[in-house]
Amino acid sequence: MNLANKITLIRIGFIPLFMYCFNPFPKIAILLFLLASATDRLDGYIARKYNQVTNLGKLLDPLADKLLISVALILMVGNHQVTAWAAFVIIGREILITAIRMLASAKGVALQADNWGKIKLVLQVAAIAAVMIGEHMLPIIQTYYIDDILMLLAVGLTIYSGYNYIRNNYKMLGLYYE
Repeated sequence: MNLANKITLIRIGFIPLFMYCFNPFPKIAILLFLLASATDRLDGYIARKYNQVTNLGKLLDPLADKLLISVALILMVGNHQVTAWAAFVIIGREILITAIRMLASAKGVALQADNWGKIKLVLQVAAIAAVMIGEHMLPIIQTYYIDDILMLLAVGLTIYSGYNYIRNNYKMLGLYYE
């Protein structure tokens, strides 16, 4: 297993720690979330720079992102920090795209995230971080609805990037419009 994939596995390992700290130690949870999110850039950089891009990494990396985002949203819905519909849209899109990746994998093809998916992830991380930081450290974020605006933008870009991903890959997967 190469270094890039090991870093991705470390990101997945942060998720239970994040879950454990979420309510009793929210500032530590924020730090863990941001650290785990930052490893996404690191593993991608290492994979490209040292030619360590693998099919395993192409599948594990987005799975780690989806798990981290989904867990954060579920915990925040439970604390009434995020609306259930926003979490449902984001998590639903992630499940749909994962299903498409599984279809592609069954055909021997590993689909990578496109640029819209990468931008979407950055916006989701920013929105989730803003909600947590606004709740526990900087209430001015909530006062000026920065967290809500970022979450709405994240939901919108999540929908668009999912549509774009399906549009770009439907022929290869045999999913034809009728």
